[in-house]
Amino acid sequence: MIRLRLFWFRLLSLLLAALAVSLADPTPAPAQAPSPPAATLPNDPFGEEVLLVEKPVVKLSGSGLWESAFETITKALKSVYQVMEQQGIKANGPPMTIYTATDDMGFKFDAAVPVAPATNLRPAGEVKLGKTPTGKALKFIHRGSYDAMDATYEAITNYLDDKNLDSRDLFVEQYVKDPVTTPEDDLVVEIYVPLK
Repeated sequence: MIRLRLFWFRLLSLLLAALAVSLADPTPAPAQAPSPPAATLPNDPFGEEVLLVEKPVVKLSGSGLWESAFETITKALKSVYQVMEQQGIKANGPPMTIYTATDDMGFKFDAAVPVAPATNLRPAGEVKLGKTPTGKALKFIHRGSYDAMDATYEAITNYLDDKNLDSRDLFVEQYVKDPVTTPEDDLVVEIYVPLK
């Protein structure tokens, strides 16, 4: 649904849960709503419904492997920033990654930086103008290292499953703290999951 690699985490969770049930007390436990991962703060949104509005961006499309995702994304954002600086283009919002396709090994993405609507971009190799996704979405927060995001995405997948919600085949990570200049362990990421 969000990332195919989460399917494996979900499957493993179900198998472990089944094993735990077979070994545990036969008295069923009361059902609980999914909770956000431990790295969130009490006031952080977790499944808050929002409306994504189209924004113009300067973007670089690429692909990568999950094992080196953070390095791939920060390298792409650095390339976008370099072109923007060379052309005197100012950012008009926090940087983001728009994941356009995922599987258990890797992903396709746009590393994007919002800009003013009337921005002109001279030809700059693979760096181009584009637009952000629009429509109804759910907002989640992740705090901490990029590698620890698997737990956040697993909690998001559980949330969507428990609410019987279908997501589109893309999602957006918007970086409250820029991953290019922020230590990886200190990241704050808003995750937007567009709904069908």
